[in-house]
Amino acid sequence: MPNYQGVWDITTQFQYAAEWQASNLIPAIGLVTGFGDNRIDKILIASSGNATDFGDMPYTPYFTASLASSVKGIMAGDGKGESTANSISFVTISTDGNAADFGDMTVGAQQRAGASNNTRGLFAGGDASGGRTNIIDYITIASAGDATDFGDLTSGREGPAASASTTRAVFAGGSTGSIVNIIDYVTIGSTGNASDFGDMTAAITQLAGCSSSTRGLIGGGTTGSNVNVIQYITIANTGNASDFGDLTVARSALASFSDSVKGLFAGGSSSNVIDFVTIASTGNASDFGDLTAEAAMSGLCNRHGGIA
Repeated sequence: MPNYQGVWDITTQFQYAAEWQASNLIPAIGLVTGFGDNRIDKILIASSGNATDFGDMPYTPYFTASLASSVKGIMAGDGKGESTANSISFVTISTDGNAADFGDMTVGAQQRAGASNNTRGLFAGGDASGGRTNIIDYITIASAGDATDFGDLTSGREGPAASASTTRAVFAGGSTGSIVNIIDYVTIGSTGNASDFGDMTAAITQLAGCSSSTRGLIGGGTTGSNVNVIQYITIANTGNASDFGDLTVARSALASFSDSVKGLFAGGSSSNVIDFVTIASTGNASDFGDLTAEAAMSGLCNRHGGIA
C-alpha cells in the first residue's frame, strides 16, 4: 500500500489513484436473501442497526447459498422448483438493486453451501432431485456464465455451512440422511475432491458459517432441535472445532456473513434477529439489529475472510 502523506503533484495523484483499491472506499456491506420471499436485505456492518431493503431476487428463494467478491454478490438457487433450483443470480454489492441472471449450476439442488475468495466461488453439496449430492461447482465471480465441476465432498449431504480464507474453503456439518459432524476442506485455486479437516463438537445441519482470513465460525443449526452453539476452527490448520460461545437465539436455516472482524448471524427459524461476535475472540453473541422480515437463508459480504 503506498504512503499517501505529504503534498501531491498531479503525477503522484494519478499514481495513487491507480494503486488505491476502489473497494477500500466502499463500506462493509452484508446482504441476506429471504426464505419464501424474494427480498434481499442490506446490513451496514460498521455500526449496529436494522437491515434495509436492497432489492429483489428474480424468483422466490428458499434454501439458497451465497458468496461474494469485493464487488459482486452471488446467490445460487433454490426457488423450490426444478426451473430455478440450478439458477445463479448476482448483484453489484455497492449499488442497491434487483439481482440479475449469472448462469446455471451443473445440477439443481437446495441447501448448498457457498464459499469464495476474491476470484473464485464454490458451491458444495445440497439436496438434488436424485438425492443428496456431493458435487462441488465453481465459478469465476467476475465473469457471468455457467458453473463448472470442481470435485466432490467426502460425502453427499445437504445443509452444510461454509467458511473460507483466501486459499482454502471449509464445509462443515449437514445431513447425509443422518445429521453429521464432518468438516471437509479444499484449496480454492485448484480443483479436486475434498479432504477431511476434522469434526465439529456435535452433529448439526442447516447451520451457517463465516470467517476472517484465519478463523472460521460455524453457528446455529439443528440436531433435531434448534441450537444456539457457535464453534470455531483455524482454517489453515486441520483439526476439530472448538466452542466459541452462543447465539442470542437458538435457530436453524439462518444466514451468516462477516467483514473479517465481525461475524454476523441473521434470521432463521421464523426469527428476524441479527447477532454479532468479534471473530478473533471467543464469547457469546450480542444483538446487532433486525432484518426487515422474519427468516433468512444465506448471507454474503464484500469484506469477508476470503478477500482480506
